[in-house]
Amino acid sequence: MSEFNIIHVLKRYFIRLSYCGKNYNGWQNQPHKKYNDCSGAARKSFIYFLRVHIDLTGCGRTDTGVHARDYYAHMDVEQDLDVETLVYRINKMLPNDIAVHAVIPVHDTAHARFDATSRSYEYHLHTYKSPFIHHSYFYPYGNPDIDLLNQAAGIILQYQDFNTFCKTHSDVKTTLCKVTESKWSLSEGQYIYRITSDRFLRGMIRLICGMCLNVARGQIDLSHVHDALRDKKRVEHDWSVPADGLVLCDIKYPYML
Repeated sequence: MSEFNIIHVLKRYFIRLSYCGKNYNGWQNQPHKKYNDCSGAARKSFIYFLRVHIDLTGCGRTDTGVHARDYYAHMDVEQDLDVETLVYRINKMLPNDIAVHAVIPVHDTAHARFDATSRSYEYHLHTYKSPFIHHSYFYPYGNPDIDLLNQAAGIILQYQDFNTFCKTHSDVKTTLCKVTESKWSLSEGQYIYRITSDRFLRGMIRLICGMCLNVARGQIDLSHVHDALRDKKRVEHDWSVPADGLVLCDIKYPYML
């Protein structure tokens, strides 16, 4: 009697989701540290519904407390999925601070992390206190000068090595990043810093925002920021602003999703 090998063909799906990072130690699954991570919470719901083991590969890490408005992960499963039903059912199972917006079939080599061509973050400052959205912005008191904020932010576009704005004891192999956008905007008492790059270093954006605010407050001058970046050293009075105001907001891929 002939024996046949059963070939299991896996189908790859991208998952577009968002989450409030207030109660999580970032996206990355770190079970050995017993952290509460977004990846683990989302994966648990998918496994429960699909009744199969899956792994979720995210488009990148986010730091503890950082939010994501537009996040992508991918998974491989054998069965064809009814994606509309899956999105509806998964959202009923997920905790209230995680939401799935779409499950998208993609080609089998598509990769949520390595195929991303750029990532954008926003940092939100409010000039007034609100009891309703306190997890999604930083309330620093006062009204920083928007022109000085943008002069400081513009310096970032002139450099590619950001060792100056990388948290110490980080295990990255390179501190080079291709930043293509770095600017502040102001509307109705809300300041928004937006930065776009091919990659980011651990703690980089929060340190840049702190630098911009320190420039606007007159605590450091622009020439010092240039010197620090040129010499790859820390800026004086370096300040990592709170995670509450930081949100991953836009991931770009060479193919449409």
